[in-house]
Amino acid sequence: MAMEEDAESCGSWAEVDSSHARPRRQQHQQQRHKLDVYNEVLRRLREASRPDLQFLSFEDELWNHFNRLPARYALDVNVDRAEDVLTHKRLLELAEEPANRPVFAVRLVQVSPDPDQNKDVNSDSNVPKIEDGQSTSSYFRQSVHPPPAFGSSPNLEALALEATRQDAQDGNSVDNSSHLPRPMHEITFSTHDKPKLLSLLTSLLAELGLNIQEAHAFSTNDGYSLDVFVVEGWPYEETEQLRDSLQKEILKLGRHIWSKSHLLSPQIENPQPGENSLLDHVLIPTDGTDVWEIDFQHLKFGNKVASGSHGDLYHGMYHSQDVAIKVLKPELVNVEMQREFAQEVFIMRKVRHKNVLRFFGACTRPPTLCIVTEFMSRGSVYDYLHKHKGLFKLPTLLRVAIDVSKGMNYLHQNNIIHRDLKAANLLMDENEASDILNNLSVGCFGLIVKVADFGVARVKAESGVMTAETGTYRWMAPEVIEHKPYDHKADVFSFGIVLWELLTAKLPYEYLTPLQAAVGVVQKGLRPTIPKDAHPKLAELLEKCWKQNPIDRPDFSEILEMLELIAKEVGEESNNRCKQKTTSGFLSALRRGH
Repeated sequence: MAMEEDAESCGSWAEVDSSHARPRRQQHQQQRHKLDVYNEVLRRLREASRPDLQFLSFEDELWNHFNRLPARYALDVNVDRAEDVLTHKRLLELAEEPANRPVFAVRLVQVSPDPDQNKDVNSDSNVPKIEDGQSTSSYFRQSVHPPPAFGSSPNLEALALEATRQDAQDGNSVDNSSHLPRPMHEITFSTHDKPKLLSLLTSLLAELGLNIQEAHAFSTNDGYSLDVFVVEGWPYEETEQLRDSLQKEILKLGRHIWSKSHLLSPQIENPQPGENSLLDHVLIPTDGTDVWEIDFQHLKFGNKVASGSHGDLYHGMYHSQDVAIKVLKPELVNVEMQREFAQEVFIMRKVRHKNVLRFFGACTRPPTLCIVTEFMSRGSVYDYLHKHKGLFKLPTLLRVAIDVSKGMNYLHQNNIIHRDLKAANLLMDENEASDILNNLSVGCFGLIVKVADFGVARVKAESGVMTAETGTYRWMAPEVIEHKPYDHKADVFSFGIVLWELLTAKLPYEYLTPLQAAVGVVQKGLRPTIPKDAHPKLAELLEKCWKQNPIDRPDFSEILEMLELIAKEVGEESNNRCKQKTTSGFLSALRRGH
């Protein structure tokens, strides 16, 4: 998915694409597992005497189906439901015809609690017993509807168990199928893959009053999508009414919106090679002093240091200066990407702050589009935390957080909302990185961290609120996920997640898919667990930053004050410890002298 199927797929320019560096052994294991799942699905279809098997080409077609989809499709799909694989295959085939898009299927499903979970909870006297002491574990096996197509998450299983508990507490009878946990609906879509497709689908479901409880999103290697949602909120068990309502919503939006080229704005024409600057083709103002336009021939390219979903980052030289050159991949450029590129140039050329990545210029004349900035030799904070497995000591962590807050405060004072704040978009310079890598706990002279990547940043609307959904799900504020109006406080929520990253060196909600995490944040108030040994005032700041209501979150000016106060306290404590050690050492020396 272009939006964010996995945390790594969002394409920060500071994140090195490691897909080619994946160990061969892991690839072999995944291929072996895929083959095992394929054979098991085939075996079950034979047992069921499915008519599809009469076609000689069917086995090859089924194998091609698995190969079109990423390896995790085979890892997640429920082999007990082999017919669901056929449904997915059929939907993807139907989606190849433009007039059909999007195609979808709806069915009733029922979720059983995790058997291992039941072993623990069934010993509790509060767990409801069915007739003659029957436990909920065997009770759920009698569900009247099939399970979802993919292995459900612990959150969804817990929700199913809670429904039964609630019935028991309310005194409802559970001696017939009408009191089984409320069934949910599984809706599977397939269409042409494109940017922000998940946003479009989640908005569509929200319009019908459906709450997404679980989601699985897959992109095929030939440009199609398979998106599976488990939802609740539809008042009827019958699926026909839900199908009709979905069809009406789809028609209301218009068939053209589901085409791959929908996001190409009719107000913009594709510039041809040799024409004027890209900024002449997009509706972005310039001030007539475009001295930042760079002649591509003056750039000297060195090594490729990183790769994103839409381009590559090179270390290069420009007029004898070390620079980073971000180049869009020409074969992937469409008008929407051109618009985002131009917006990034427009914002970067206006900002000047020591904690914001310095902009040198850009090449905006097709076919080669690139942005030139200062080169940050040690990469991103994300790389240090997640790839080098580093962990900041508290004084250094506070210094990083203060630098980020200064940069963000400057942006907000200039009415710029970043909209994709995360550790991958925070870059470190040479001096700072050497301090960190040497694990210096005090001093950190020369430490500097800069906010980078303004591809989705925007100048705040005059009303102060925005509604477009963007960013990365694991760091995204709930109001942005829900497509509600939002303002600069969305960046504050993301900063809270960044602080947690700095404390733990972990990926937020690492055991959930990005979309599952997003659903949890909005509907369950899900937040990362704050480490018990975190500084109390830092933990308090985290909780303030990720408040559900944006009004309750602090501004960056307030955050900066809090962080500087904590840093002062930590510095004083460190100095006191140093003095105590020095005094202790001096007294020991005196004793030895006697």
